[in-house]
Amino acid sequence: MAVGELTSARVDAWVWAVRLAPSRTAASTACRGGHVRVNGDRAKPATMVKPGDEVRVRLSRGRGELSDERIVVVRRLLVKRVSASVAVEAYEDRTPPPPPREERPAAVAVRERGMGRPTKRDRRAIERLRGH
Repeated sequence: MAVGELTSARVDAWVWAVRLAPSRTAASTACRGGHVRVNGDRAKPATMVKPGDEVRVRLSRGRGELSDERIVVVRRLLVKRVSASVAVEAYEDRTPPPPPREERPAAVAVRERGMGRPTKRDRRAIERLRGH
């Protein structure tokens, strides 16, 4: 081991450094909310990780939605944010690929002839059908 090489790092700092979270605050908040697990156990922000540990991270996409879970194994410890190309080398991604999306035909809204202009309620129903 080289002089000054890390043996462990805080999970919130590591998740931020390898770019799994957009900010250190977001990483800490995810830990406190129970969205980060280290080796299957809920992790507090100060939980230490070391090479070989499995980290599962579930961060929000915005508007309260949770994204898919990322499963990574720690290869190298980092506490400072690095470029994306260096960050990818610091972990092994074991996240399963997403299931294939089902292609369904677009729904067509049909109105009877002579019904006149659609109401606001009708327009919203049409938008829902079209997936907007």
